[in-house]
Amino acid sequence: MSTTNDTGHAKNVANFETLLTYLTGYGAAYNPRNVNIQLSSLTEKAAAAKIINGQVHDAAAKNSNAIAIRDLAFQPLKKLSTRIVNAIKASDVAQQVIDNAVTHNRKIQGQRASVKLTEEEKQKLAVSGTIVNQVSASQQSFDSQLDTFDKQIKLLATIPTYAPNEVELQQATLTTLYNDLLQKNRDVVSKTSELSTLRLNRNKILYDAETGIVALALDAKNYSKSLFGVSTPQYKQISGIPFKSAKI
Repeated sequence: MSTTNDTGHAKNVANFETLLTYLTGYGAAYNPRNVNIQLSSLTEKAAAAKIINGQVHDAAAKNSNAIAIRDLAFQPLKKLSTRIVNAIKASDVAQQVIDNAVTHNRKIQGQRASVKLTEEEKQKLAVSGTIVNQVSASQQSFDSQLDTFDKQIKLLATIPTYAPNEVELQQATLTTLYNDLLQKNRDVVSKTSELSTLRLNRNKILYDAETGIVALALDAKNYSKSLFGVSTPQYKQISGIPFKSAKI
């Protein structure tokens, strides 16, 4: 991905249009043999750059909105998960079932099954011959939360006595919620992928080493320098128009 921010991309596009305006103003004198920097080609490239930049902005806004909607939808899940466990405990079930439900809830909450040892404690255990490798137990990605929530709902289906009066705790309601959260997460994944692809396309149009607008701007400047001379008013008009390369 490009490290040039959106403002930098937009500035390159705007400056390319400015450069094109000056080159067009040179009239018939501007007549390069290189097809890529002929006015017709540069005009097409300027239009393509402006379109792709606008598409990236539109996709970024939609992606940001989808992320905000997903975040809001997932916010109540931890509290709801705890309520589900308490409802299971009140349903006269075996301790093993409760333990499974508690494990699922702990994962949704992002809690550890055991207390995380300090580095000093690990070293002391290592000296005594006990090697400890505690992997992070926090499973807070949206995919992980969905996976655990699905397991919890399927666990409820195995509990004949789980029949809360509270609609929001009933299996059908929880299944509907799961499907809604799943779709919102998929929407973010889809829009993030779309945005990433558009940014790649934008980077090619703007920063390709041979056909990107930054490279073409340099070629057009060099041609103008050879045409008019480095100290001429014509070249001075365009020599200072800045373009930033991007690290892709």
